Amino acid sequence: MLPFRGRDQKLQREQLRERVKDAAVEAAQNAPERVRELSGTAREAAREAAQNAPDRVRGLSDAAREAAQNAPERLQELRKAASQLDIPWARSAPARWIRENFLTLILGPIMDYYMARRSDGYERIATLDEPVILVANHSSHVDTPVILSALPRKLRKHTAVAAAADYFYKNKILASAVALFFGTVPLDRKGGGGLSKNGSNHLDKLLNEGWNLLLYPEGSRKEHGARRVRRGAAVLASEHHMPIVPIRVSGTAEAMPPGQMWPKRLRGRFFSKRHHIQVTFGEPILPQEDTAAMIDLVQNFFDSDTAATPSRSPYLRRKASGDDEQ
Repeated sequence: MLPFRGRDQKLQREQLRERVKDAAVEAAQNAPERVRELSGTAREAAREAAQNAPDRVRGLSDAAREAAQNAPERLQELRKAASQLDIPWARSAPARWIRENFLTLILGPIMDYYMARRSDGYERIATLDEPVILVANHSSHVDTPVILSALPRKLRKHTAVAAAADYFYKNKILASAVALFFGTVPLDRKGGGGLSKNGSNHLDKLLNEGWNLLLYPEGSRKEHGARRVRRGAAVLASEHHMPIVPIRVSGTAEAMPPGQMWPKRLRGRFFSKRHHIQVTFGEPILPQEDTAAMIDLVQNFFDSDTAATPSRSPYLRRKASGDDEQ
């Protein structure tokens, strides 16, 4: 029986090889026709795409033209929406009293536990005539209280802080809290902020009323690296004939990085330590029509690593100089 079974298996293998060979020959014979069919389909698809291209381009052009035409209206809507989110009562005398005591009696000691704050260039802003526009780099939510605490009390109590409307003004409770404790005003980051050529928006009104304004012209927070400074602050300064005071803050990203809701201390070998925070005030930049030149000066200051010997704690310095009596 075994010999017959071996012959059957051999015969089956030969038949399988013949079928494979026949299939290969048939595929080779039919290949040119199949290629021609595919080429024809590709040519038809390309021809159809070419015929429809002008219509598609016209459609895109019409959409772009419509978007460009609607941009001013959309910008005005965003500005109006940001103005409507403003909370004027947060700038009243009682609110300012609450804000000052919250910063000095509550927030100040908390920051002192986590951060050793030092400032430089205090004399550059101590004798400034108000109002002014303060522009600072931005890497942490703690930047605002750090900067406010380093300002002279006379300057600080009439300073409003521009805050992102899409982040801090999502609900009334959060908006009221940041407005009361930090003196914030809403700023739309995607729609040109609160800038207006006719001076009718809430930021223009604030400046006309003699308020100082703290802006973060880089936009959002970033832990490290330089970013492009936007021209909004320079436009405001030029239109209102106000100087710009550049402020460079370092160390806050390590103390409270983006995404973290509370500061932290540095780990030490035996005990934790405080982060070193440096606030440097630059020379005031006088207003001019060339806003690009003004922003270049701000950008150069932000990128500079040069700093003089830091002074003592801002609070201790003010007490020694009698600034708290102003």
